[in-house]
Amino acid sequence: MVTTRDIRNRAEDDPVTMLTAYDAPTASVVDEAGIDVILVGDSMGNAVLGHDSTLPVTLEEVQSRTAAVARAADDALVVADMPFLSFGVDESDSVENAGRMLKEADADAVKIESGPHTVELTRRLTEVGIPVMAHLGLTPQHVNQLGGYQRQGTDPEAAERLLELATDHEEAGAFSLVLEHVPANLAAQVTEALDIPTIGIGAGPETDGQVLVITDVLGLDEWSPPFSKQYADLRGEMESAVEAYKREVENGEFPAEEHGHVEDAVDDVY
Repeated sequence: MVTTRDIRNRAEDDPVTMLTAYDAPTASVVDEAGIDVILVGDSMGNAVLGHDSTLPVTLEEVQSRTAAVARAADDALVVADMPFLSFGVDESDSVENAGRMLKEADADAVKIESGPHTVELTRRLTEVGIPVMAHLGLTPQHVNQLGGYQRQGTDPEAAERLLELATDHEEAGAFSLVLEHVPANLAAQVTEALDIPTIGIGAGPETDGQVLVITDVLGLDEWSPPFSKQYADLRGEMESAVEAYKREVENGEFPAEEHGHVEDAVDDVY
């Protein structure tokens, strides 16, 4: 079974593989494929809950889906993504909410979208035994403040600030760091500066690992971000299957004789 210690020790070693999952069947497939980390991301808001952003996702929704993923994953490290306003407002509430993910949902760690306000929180969480994956660069929970989903760290001042925050979160006890939608050369410098592994999404090839949203990987969405890659067309497969089912029900092909059974003893009930 993969542990946070295993991931921490993977910097400059074999690349860390991470994918999101939001339900038990998907988590089982991801786990059996040997993926190191399953992130129960607040990306569920866009990916599976029908929202336009991650902001409406609740603590209870992440907790429920984390528990489902944890029940299905035997080997992968399960990381619960702390949703908007579940952390960073009040320290005691933040610690309690994160603790519930481990205590009630069986997560192995939590991920928090990070900034200056989460350095001390990261320190406190790790002090009480809650492993933290930090997240810098594009942080979707700040979409209204950022004015969209633009690439981050694109000027020297912003890049220096990101590097400083990465170092601060490492010193505070984070066991890994997600870097999202930042220049590849900046991600490479951050990776070089840290002893903990960096996991990139839209951050180039020189991070210590990669993460993608599972619906992008499987081709379930009509659109995916330019830094992602579709490895299948499950949306097309699903459309074909649903259309075939509809057609066979309408023309009487389904159900066929083999899809049911006959019990002679009930022939004369009516």
